[in-house]
Amino acid sequence: MKAMLLAEPRRAPLLLERDIPQPQLRPGEVLVRVFTAGVTPTELSWYPTSHRKNGEPRTGAVPCHEFSGEIAGIGDGATGLSIGQEVYGMNDWFADGALAEYCVTQPDWIAPKPRRLSHPEAASVPIGALTAWQGLFDKAKLQPGEHVLVHGGAGAVGIFAIQLARSRGAHVATTVSAHNFEFVKSLGATQVIDYKALRFEKEVREIDVVFDTVGGDTLRRSWDVLRHGGRMVTIAADSENTLDERERQAFFIVEPNRQQLIEITRRLDAGELQAAVDSILPFPQAREAFTGAFQKKGRGKLVVTLLELVRSSP
Repeated sequence: MKAMLLAEPRRAPLLLERDIPQPQLRPGEVLVRVFTAGVTPTELSWYPTSHRKNGEPRTGAVPCHEFSGEIAGIGDGATGLSIGQEVYGMNDWFADGALAEYCVTQPDWIAPKPRRLSHPEAASVPIGALTAWQGLFDKAKLQPGEHVLVHGGAGAVGIFAIQLARSRGAHVATTVSAHNFEFVKSLGATQVIDYKALRFEKEVREIDVVFDTVGGDTLRRSWDVLRHGGRMVTIAADSENTLDERERQAFFIVEPNRQQLIEITRRLDAGELQAAVDSILPFPQAREAFTGAFQKKGRGKLVVTLLELVRSSP
């Protein structure tokens, strides 16, 4: 099968297209024929991409850990699934991703694909929606009536943070660039701040929850807008190894969760949530998806389609 693999460690990450054997299933695993894969541009430089869970070096990792496709194989002990069933999901970061014709996953990492969504739309959902869900509901314990500030509200995570916060009955402010004002308002943001023109800390105060997807100076300035007892949540990679104890406590990494994904599917099919695909690239151009050059609208997710490979295969 065709796949994109991360080359040997070097100064700059490099993806190579290779023909590799189709994965063999172990008990409890599921084989998915990948139709589309969601891109997280920064993952090529992350620790799980270059190391195994035990700390040993890892080579030849397959990126893109969210996907939409159909079940092509079921290992012994994996129940409640059927060949040909359309699914979507998110693989654990230390597992191989889905920038390949097939990927191996687990039942707890996938859910039935939302009926209302195309495969590109479905592949744009799992990481962003699960991150927003776990950050707001599991970590921050968001309550109805609270005030939330979402940094990067038009991004792949931010769009779901806005929608889920609103669904919980929160008041949502967000920082975006000016051309995305109407878009984030349509998602439920009640206060929109142009981060290029205004200092957000002069526009909001006494915030209950800050959901940060940006990091750096934006995160550092955000502490001042929290009320006493307010909660900070950040997914910015530069916070993972920070020496600032507050940032360490605020940082978290999303994990696959089937039950949460099933509820997200229900809300998508009910029209209570919407997905956003920035642009779609064909598999041969997948390397370019990690450069950021193909982000057209600055909203939602960039995805890679493998449907041409599916149609051309025997």
